[in-house]
Amino acid sequence: MSELKEDISTDIRDSMKSGDKIRLSTLRLLSAAIKNKEVELLHELSDDEVRDVAVKEAKRRKESIEAYRSGNRPELVAKEEAELEILQPFLPEQLSESEVDALIDEAIVATGATSAKEVGKVMGQVMAKAKGQVDGNVVQARVRGKLGAG
Repeated sequence: MSELKEDISTDIRDSMKSGDKIRLSTLRLLSAAIKNKEVELLHELSDDEVRDVAVKEAKRRKESIEAYRSGNRPELVAKEEAELEILQPFLPEQLSESEVDALIDEAIVATGATSAKEVGKVMGQVMAKAKGQVDGNVVQARVRGKLGAG
């Protein structure tokens, strides 16, 4: 069993003992998503694959937060933010602004991108290298700025 999966199992047990219902439900959802991915791939997930699942779960929370904010539902925003905070320890460390800029510059040189029409090429390279370590919206905004797509 991967180290991250063991950490999640331990956290689930601790949450059950402490009665922390939000933490327990969030970790159970993460555990179920991991199990579903294992069934889909037909093998036990590595720590990196577990992190990928956690990134997808965190992204769902972020999207829900935006939707609930626009729908003026502060109680649901607070719940989703709490769940996102619980997922944080299982996410990869985020890249700094300078690291993101360096990846973008490297991808622009590698793809030979010069115009706004080539944002997708640059995005593809950056996101492949960053693997969950940066928000795609942040990368897209920066790439557009560098390629003059405002």
